[in-house]
Amino acid sequence: MALPDDFLQELRLRNDITGVVSNYVHLTRRGRNLVGLCPFHGEKTASFTVYPQTESFYCFGCGVGGDVIGFIKRAENLDYIDAVKFLAQKAGMQMPENSYDDSMQKLRVRIFEANREAARFFYSQLSVPAGKKGLEYLHSRRLADKTIKMFGLGFAPDSWSALTDHLLEKGFKQSELIQANLSSRNKNGGLIDRFRNRVMFPIIDVRGNVVAFGGRIMTDEKPKYLNTSDTPVFKKSGNLFALNRAKNSKSDKLILCEGYMDVIALHQAGFDFAVATLGTALTQEQAVILKRYTNTVVICYDADEAGQKATSRAIDILRKEGLDIRVLTVPDGKDPDEFIKHHGDNGYIKFKQLLEATGNDLEYRISKLRRSYNIQTPDGRVKFMTDAAKLLSGVDNAIERSVYIGTLCMETGVDRKLFENEVSKNLRRRYKRQDEAEFKRIRQQLSGEDARLNFGEKKKVRAVRAEEALISYLILNPDMVRKVKEKLPPEKMVTEFNRQVYDILIQRIISGKSCTVTDLSSELGDDGDAKIAAMLANNISESNSLDACNDYVNIILDEGSKRSAEEIAMQSPEDIQAYMKELKEQKNKKR
Repeated sequence: MALPDDFLQELRLRNDITGVVSNYVHLTRRGRNLVGLCPFHGEKTASFTVYPQTESFYCFGCGVGGDVIGFIKRAENLDYIDAVKFLAQKAGMQMPENSYDDSMQKLRVRIFEANREAARFFYSQLSVPAGKKGLEYLHSRRLADKTIKMFGLGFAPDSWSALTDHLLEKGFKQSELIQANLSSRNKNGGLIDRFRNRVMFPIIDVRGNVVAFGGRIMTDEKPKYLNTSDTPVFKKSGNLFALNRAKNSKSDKLILCEGYMDVIALHQAGFDFAVATLGTALTQEQAVILKRYTNTVVICYDADEAGQKATSRAIDILRKEGLDIRVLTVPDGKDPDEFIKHHGDNGYIKFKQLLEATGNDLEYRISKLRRSYNIQTPDGRVKFMTDAAKLLSGVDNAIERSVYIGTLCMETGVDRKLFENEVSKNLRRRYKRQDEAEFKRIRQQLSGEDARLNFGEKKKVRAVRAEEALISYLILNPDMVRKVKEKLPPEKMVTEFNRQVYDILIQRIISGKSCTVTDLSSELGDDGDAKIAAMLANNISESNSLDACNDYVNIILDEGSKRSAEEIAMQSPEDIQAYMKELKEQKNKKR
């Protein structure tokens, strides 16, 4: 069963959407609404809007929207029931008992419990003969026992089912272990451990839950590192290793590393603000998370070719979030772990010096360009400065551009005015591309070409827009529902999703129930809140009159009576003649 309407109404009243969102986004008033930079994707121009009138939010940049529950779902990375519980606790409300399907919530709790017990099991193996080589490996990496305990490191024994057997004895079900990705089925249908003969790194979220594991093999087998796949409590692209510790650091920055060992070595050395991605390249989702905790990210990847490519990619992603980016390159091709160990007792001081001397991402890219060309030759200087002009055209800060233009011209002897002209030419091209992309986005939004709400309905754009405008009108004017229903029964709606929304809206209002974004989304399932919020956002400024409402109804009826060319082609000649006669009669009635 769904949560009771009266409970959801009180929850919404006690958690004003403007107040809740303000804890995550700096909002400024624009007319009746409030706008800010979207917390769910990188942007420099505010496209995230809160609508107090409809108690909803919508981002015109990434299409995310919903009510206060939907916002908390995304901001705190929770499922629907957990987001409701979060808001209920904030408002001092008790959750209603036995009134909702909490099977997924119960599964999530069991996975958390299984992961916690697995972490204890892996850690305990370091103290028994089966885990001796795991402990020896960690000590060979110069990790102190205190550090091993602090990070909860452990060992998965070289056994087919040691962890599985242990967890089954603890009362966990086979299905729970499979859902947690701790176990899997073998060819014979039996249950075996996912991690075997590996040093284990628990991945802990910012709330202290063990959500996943990473494991390093003790042999030359591949893959060298194995990570938990996505589960109901873990999404690889939305978590960062050691963020649970780094978020409490007194530092105003975060160091972004490539691997677990680099992060652990830095924390042990005194740099408790290091984090790492989880076996994948940095994602935009992870960049958004970093932005919540800092304004400055120091990229500290390996100096090899793969590390440099990963650095360039990370710079592009982090720049989109407006973060201040620094790039730390460890000398002699070493990674942070090797560098700190190499300097022994002076490891902290030496790495701190590197950290303090880091240049920004622009200096890193210019340095990389410089290494690509021999600027002592005329041809090398031309190619270097041509590429540098393209690079500088991507810098928004005019002062920053000017400083680097001057520096590069002094270095190469190129005339400043000529170089400025080249940068300006590239800048104009960039702005033109941005303007064209923005114009295309706006045109699609206005015309409905993107079919964001009704995929597969591009041939019915006029009907889609009228249906969405009508639904928005009725949400704001529920007293008009009965009159509209007489002219337009649900089955006359052209598109499937809108027909479903319209039907729910009618049933709720006729039954005397409220019909807010929260009410509708609770019946529409996943992403229903975003679709309803998008309708309201795209139509809230449209004509909100009875005449406009009647126009929407007429358009829907008109479009619904039309058949596509494909449908007509499939009809018999007699049917086609009958259809043409019907259209003619309808046209005469309108005269």
